[in-house]
Amino acid sequence: MTTSPAAPTPTAPDADPLLWLEDVSGDAALDWVRGQNQLSQAELTARPEYAPTRAQLLEVLNARDRIPYVVRRGPWLYNLWQDDVHKRGLWRRTTLAQYKLAAPDWETVLDLDALATSENENWVWGGAACLGPDYRRCLILLSRGGADAKVIREFDAVEKRFVDGGFFLPEAKSDVDWIDEDTLYVGTDFGPGSLTDSGYPRVIKRWRRGTPLADAVTVFEGEARDVAVGVSVDKTPGHERTLFSRATDFYNQKYFLLDGDRLVPLDIPSDASPSFLRDTMLLGLRSEFQGFPSGALLHTDAAAYLRGERRLQAMFTPSATRSLSGYAFTRDHVVLNVMDNVASRLELFRKDGATFTGRPIEAPFPGSLGVSPLHDPLLPSDDLAESYLLTYTDFLTPDSLYLGSTRDDRREPLKSRTALFDSGGQRVEQRFATSRDGTHVPYFVVWPEGAQADGTNPTLLYGYGGFEISLKPWYSGGFGRAWYRRGGVLVVANIRGGGEFGPAWHQAAVKEHKQRSYDDFIAVAEDLVETGVTSPAQLGIMGGSNGGLLVGATFVQRPDLFNAVVCQVPLLDMRRYHTLLAGASWMAEYGNPDVEAEWSFISKYSPYQNVKAGVTYPKVLFTTSTRDDRVHPAHARKMAARMMAQGHPVLYYENIEGGHGGAADNEQRAHLQALEFSYLWQQLGRRVSEK
Repeated sequence: MTTSPAAPTPTAPDADPLLWLEDVSGDAALDWVRGQNQLSQAELTARPEYAPTRAQLLEVLNARDRIPYVVRRGPWLYNLWQDDVHKRGLWRRTTLAQYKLAAPDWETVLDLDALATSENENWVWGGAACLGPDYRRCLILLSRGGADAKVIREFDAVEKRFVDGGFFLPEAKSDVDWIDEDTLYVGTDFGPGSLTDSGYPRVIKRWRRGTPLADAVTVFEGEARDVAVGVSVDKTPGHERTLFSRATDFYNQKYFLLDGDRLVPLDIPSDASPSFLRDTMLLGLRSEFQGFPSGALLHTDAAAYLRGERRLQAMFTPSATRSLSGYAFTRDHVVLNVMDNVASRLELFRKDGATFTGRPIEAPFPGSLGVSPLHDPLLPSDDLAESYLLTYTDFLTPDSLYLGSTRDDRREPLKSRTALFDSGGQRVEQRFATSRDGTHVPYFVVWPEGAQADGTNPTLLYGYGGFEISLKPWYSGGFGRAWYRRGGVLVVANIRGGGEFGPAWHQAAVKEHKQRSYDDFIAVAEDLVETGVTSPAQLGIMGGSNGGLLVGATFVQRPDLFNAVVCQVPLLDMRRYHTLLAGASWMAEYGNPDVEAEWSFISKYSPYQNVKAGVTYPKVLFTTSTRDDRVHPAHARKMAARMMAQGHPVLYYENIEGGHGGAADNEQRAHLQALEFSYLWQQLGRRVSEK
């Protein structure tokens, strides 16, 4: 049975002897990083798995039959494509007629590799915001090495060049939106006092073309303790709206609609999410409101609501097993993506007078579905107004893409991936473990061919458990080739803290209840051992970011239960997390360690404070990125250094670029993943010949 660890004695942050590793690009810190990288790579690249695994992973990542997912902008479908030749990527476009062909004729708009070479910059694509309805003027977001902070430059998509003297913002975590061709709303680093404590914009200004950024006019402000401020501009003809927001914490926001020069507060619960479909306002609930339960999606007449009327109706109401994963708009419909026991179903709703009528959409099941409407509300006549792209995948089924319509449930197949591994003989099942408090926790088991519940299977348990993020079934050529086909079992745990069963599933494991995430994860691990799927000697765990905290806390609490830990871009020092980069924005999830009552529960699970000498831990592999400006690399650095000082075996690898994703291009991704799989086979034993 799991027991909660005792709280360590709080220590002052400045008593930490490893603070020097928080200097991201300091010489001493980077010398330590390079030394650890050399040792870890020397050990893992010498493994027999490494070279063939890296080659196979790179083949998967660069595969030419990958589905080129697109974003519609007027007559064009845009895509960012990376492969072995275009490592940074081609921003390119084609028409729907061409896209339907097996080999579309793509037109290159911007070559990121050529740009990086010509400017001697390590540019990584960060996205584009283009001004409709002609979509000629675009704001291109470029990241150095994959960081969240981006440089923003104006681009002409017709002439395919950056605009001379156009809008330009230096590297920052900026928020921008077009007002018109000559005016932007801008939230960025304007200088001292313009950022929140979390490092995001606190001030939004209106900036006119041809004027210095310093002359931009302030139109909206938040407070330093807010997470961020934001703005979105809806240009739907006849229903134009500008919505400002203050994120007071990660889950609560205050919204304001611009009415002339006035800001009118939007009177909704602070944890609700509003959106607009012309004259209709939709409201996603995270807590009960006017008799409607948490997790419901409501609709109302927008103008009437703003006048003070409260005639709300439910479009979706959750159940014990069904939750709303998301929704999207065509011109006249709302498409709901519903999770039913962690599998996707779709429902279609059409406005009929003051209400909506709905029906289920026939679609593949069980697995993961995604919907991307093609409607452009800025076009007066849109042939694609009721069309959408539908994706489907599951653990053993390659991704498929269809063109659908709200008229009926017939779909035109557009693209599908060739199978990246032979799934013959493999199977997937969903099971439930019982957590410490009696909660039933679902998990998926992906069985390789011929595997039996004999307690000898190399097994990797993956989890996240935070921020209401759900882990749905996915198809992975990397796992297929490097894990399943070599005899490995994959287990995906849908623990509390995620969003698999709606907001309540998440809220059950935040702040003082965060230990429930770890109890759930441990319960799944224990169930795997008890049912003969594996044994502690052949059980490994993996998680990244909040999932890195999950596996860090779990192996410290139950070192007897695991023999491998892949801890990716993790949070680990929960005494100082809120002082490092974007950490302050997550206090609604974890709590404030500067408040004694909250440190009392954080301190019980914080891995960095609880790891100790004299305990036998599994050999851990920590991975992170120097360019991660979201979760500070010092979490992994300091945890690894502390464990080494305590005499524990540790492997450490830090990519010098790559951002929070850990890698900036496919070669880096293949190398990193090959290191991880080589480590897992080293730790978990039995290796079978590839099939």
